[in-house]
Amino acid sequence: MTKLLHISASPRGPRSESLAIATTFLGTARDTDPGLTIEEYDLWDGTLPAFGPDAAAAKMAVFAGEQPQGTAAGAWNAAIETFRRFDAADRYLFSVPMWNAGIPYILKQFIDVVSQPGMVFGFDPTAGYTGLLKGKRAAVIYTSAVYGPGRGPGFGSDFQAPYLEDWLRWAGVDDIRTIHFRPNLATADAEEGRRLAHAQARDLAKVF
Repeated sequence: MTKLLHISASPRGPRSESLAIATTFLGTARDTDPGLTIEEYDLWDGTLPAFGPDAAAAKMAVFAGEQPQGTAAGAWNAAIETFRRFDAADRYLFSVPMWNAGIPYILKQFIDVVSQPGMVFGFDPTAGYTGLLKGKRAAVIYTSAVYGPGRGPGFGSDFQAPYLEDWLRWAGVDDIRTIHFRPNLATADAEEGRRLAHAQARDLAKVF
C-alpha cells in the first residue's frame, strides 16, 4: 500500500496559499487512488523535536562511531522517531511558503532533525556523501507573496527552491515534481496564477 506524507511548513490560516493548493492535490490523489494512505504532518503542531546542542553532540558522536550518552542520547532517540515517521512514506508532498527569500525556519529544523548518518545519508571519507532515501518521490508546492521568476532584484531572490531540492537530491530523492504560485500577492493577476497552480496540482496528483 502506497503512503503519502504531507509535510506542511505553512502556518494554517485563511491566506495559506500553499495549504489550499495542497488540499486540491490531496483531494485529487484520494479520488485517483482510493487505496492511498495519506498522513498529515503539520510541522507547527509542536511535536517536532528541537535540534540544539544535545542533538548536534549526538550526531557528531555517531559520526565518530560512538554511542550518544546522557541528554544527547535522548535527543538522538527523538531524531530517530522523527526520521522513522518520515521514512515510512513512499511519497512526499511539501507545502513551502517563501520566508525572507528562503524556507520557513520550522522546515529547516525538520531537515536538521532527520538528516542523520545512517538514516538520510551515508558518508565515506573518499567518496563523500551518499543519499539513503531510495525509491521515494516528492512533490513541492512553492508560494511567495512578492518574489516571482523574471522579476528584478527589488522583488527578492529565490533561495527557497534551490535549497530544498538540493537537500532532497542529497538525501537520495531524485524524482521531484513542483508547483509554483509566485507571486501571489504583489501582482495584478493573482487569480490567474492561483487557477493555474490548482490546475497543476490536480494534474500532478493524478500521475503522482
